Amino acid sequence: MNKRPKRTTTKRSPGLPSKAEIIAFLEQSDHQVHRRDIARAFGVKGEARAKLRSMLKEMDADGSINLGSGKRIERADALPPVAPIDVMSVDDDGDLICMPANWRGEDKPPIITISARRAAKAKPAPGVGDRLLARLKPAGDAGYDAEIIKPIGKGAHRFLAVYRKRRRGGIADPVERRARNSFTIDDGDEGTAKDGDLVWVETKNARGYGPQKARIRGIAGHIDDTHAYSTIALANHGIPTDFPPAVLEQAEKAKLPPLGSRTDLRDIPLITIDPADAKDHDDAVFAEPDNDENNPGGFRVIVAIADVSYFVSPGSALDKEALKRGNSTYLPDRVVPMLPERLSNDLCSLREHEDRPCMAVEVILDANGQKKRHHFMRAMMRSHGKLAYEEAQAISEGGKALDGLGPVVKALYDAYQARMKERTKRAPLDLDLPERKIILDKNGDVSKVVKRERFDAHKVIEEFMILANVAAAEALERARTPLIYRVHDQPDGEKLDAVREYLGTLDYSLAKGGSVRPANFNQLLKIAEERDQKEMVSEVVLRSQRQAIYDIDNVGHFGLNLPHYAHFTSPIRRYADLTVHRALVKAFNLGENGQTEKEAKALGEIAEQISDLERRSVAAERESNDRYLAGYLEKKVGTEFDARIRGVTKFGLFIMLDESGADGFVPMRSIGAERFRFEEAEHAVIGETTGGIYRLGQAVRVALAEATPLTGSLRFEMLSDPLPGERRGRRKSTAKSTRAKIKGAKTKGAKSKGRKTTKRSSKSTAKPAPKKAKRRKSNAKPKRG
Repeated sequence: MNKRPKRTTTKRSPGLPSKAEIIAFLEQSDHQVHRRDIARAFGVKGEARAKLRSMLKEMDADGSINLGSGKRIERADALPPVAPIDVMSVDDDGDLICMPANWRGEDKPPIITISARRAAKAKPAPGVGDRLLARLKPAGDAGYDAEIIKPIGKGAHRFLAVYRKRRRGGIADPVERRARNSFTIDDGDEGTAKDGDLVWVETKNARGYGPQKARIRGIAGHIDDTHAYSTIALANHGIPTDFPPAVLEQAEKAKLPPLGSRTDLRDIPLITIDPADAKDHDDAVFAEPDNDENNPGGFRVIVAIADVSYFVSPGSALDKEALKRGNSTYLPDRVVPMLPERLSNDLCSLREHEDRPCMAVEVILDANGQKKRHHFMRAMMRSHGKLAYEEAQAISEGGKALDGLGPVVKALYDAYQARMKERTKRAPLDLDLPERKIILDKNGDVSKVVKRERFDAHKVIEEFMILANVAAAEALERARTPLIYRVHDQPDGEKLDAVREYLGTLDYSLAKGGSVRPANFNQLLKIAEERDQKEMVSEVVLRSQRQAIYDIDNVGHFGLNLPHYAHFTSPIRRYADLTVHRALVKAFNLGENGQTEKEAKALGEIAEQISDLERRSVAAERESNDRYLAGYLEKKVGTEFDARIRGVTKFGLFIMLDESGADGFVPMRSIGAERFRFEEAEHAVIGETTGGIYRLGQAVRVALAEATPLTGSLRFEMLSDPLPGERRGRRKSTAKSTRAKIKGAKTKGAKSKGRKTTKRSSKSTAKPAPKKAKRRKSNAKPKRG
């Protein structure tokens, strides 16, 4: 049995520790740490234990720590002192290059090195493919040095690669960015793979020097296939694309229910408003003036949602597969649905002029958009019209409406205007985050990248969905029925301190202590827009926010500024919503397939699982987009682009192109002729000779130096001169002088003089850049809460 970590000797009053204290405790511990150890060390008792659990989940969600099995807790940015590792390759010096056996991060794993001298002393001698238990010691930025404790079997690391046929056998080139070398496939180990196939590869055990070898264990597709980029992303993240036969069989047998005891809403002119290319319609809306004389100027709103819980019973094959996926995944070329198409695009989709079962909520609003009361029902509806956002917007602006939908749309907009009064008073966080859509041609190649237009029609639907989600959370709380919340905790205090310090260098002020509300950020962004610095400040505000997750402990939704919030409106594509539907069925005795005792007890684990699966889908979507964009830009190497600095690290600058939203990297060596120093607190790199500054959010001009579609990587070279700063002759500076220097720097635009440097790539044919990088704006807002 592992010994418990020593208690901290820091004297403190009982209560919650800070994140920094938790991480420091993990760093000082020589043994595995569990939640109870942290609670005991910091004197966390009673109700505070629930808050500690919530804090640890949030730290896991934002990447500060890793919550392992058995409630084990580890630092996310550091490996434990003793860990299993897999030998991946042998370098030219004979050192073994390894990676953590259970790496779960999205970024590259740290480099773990076993020196040739230590490897030679081990009996038996380790080789590629071996799994070892090792003692790890940090080795600076390079990663870790490892000392072998004992061999524990064959790692057989499995990864996706492109197979290149040779006269005898072939070569496997990994598609992961973190991969560090190619692997030789011996003749006979290629199976049925052909040149260019995307293959699943398993490392082979190898001793000493020579090529690293692997064997092919499966074929995922071909690199020239139309959908190869998405195939790679889905495979890398283990997202299933095919449904098991039992799931498909159950879906095919499903039938629409009779009206029975359901409320009949078929005569109510509910309509769907979705993207023009949407195939699954899971929400419909209706509004009309309230005829209650005691509610002058009020409205009656009905939000109807597909009754997925009727078709997907708890514990069924459909239910298990839906939980396994957690949500639908949306890629440029396809949608990987949570439910089979028989349900997602047919029986559960609220098709126009067809009877469909639904879960509906009727909400009464007063003239100021405040919710007076609500009522949930299991119903039968018939959509009276299917509109795209563009069509609904045109009708609202006086355009012709088909099928007599004009009055329906007008009433929706009137109710929305009342609701906007409530929203203005509530003041949710209003970040300006542009969204882009990749448009593919008939061959599956990127034809263009467009910014998604933002209409009031989008806001109408979003506001009614938020209204229904709030009603669901409040109804279940009053009924004392367990549920999964969608929570977004307040910004971390330590991050806010760093944000205040940075914003202070730009002459901005942010409220101190626990008094920060979304309205404070909104005021900050308003001032930044007036100063033409909104993009710069938006990046910092975004980084101060915690990640929204699913949890059974309610901490409210900071971004929406709501105390009670649960996802109810998209059960076709989110498992969380399905659990809320079942809870409502149970709470209000609405029929079969309600929440079971088994599911109620498992909601905590389900919340953690679907939060992880949501992050998995987001990562796959991002990877797929990156590969498509890299393929799109591959023929534009040497071209100049307007861009913005999205991240600053000691290794270089992360760049996002204004036009396409493509992300890439400018290594430190390509920034300029002088040496630059990373200043973490200032989100900037500073020239050690001139004091020139490149900072987060800055508009710049760059040249594309390299595009690698296989990994989705883009490398740029900087063309813009840095913002002027204080010239200095020595390397080190105090934080105070650095802040003073940045405060005096100009922040509008980015000068580009086409200066010549000695670090330019020979491939670049970039011409001198214009004096100022163009600024582009978008009125896009975040997606539905």
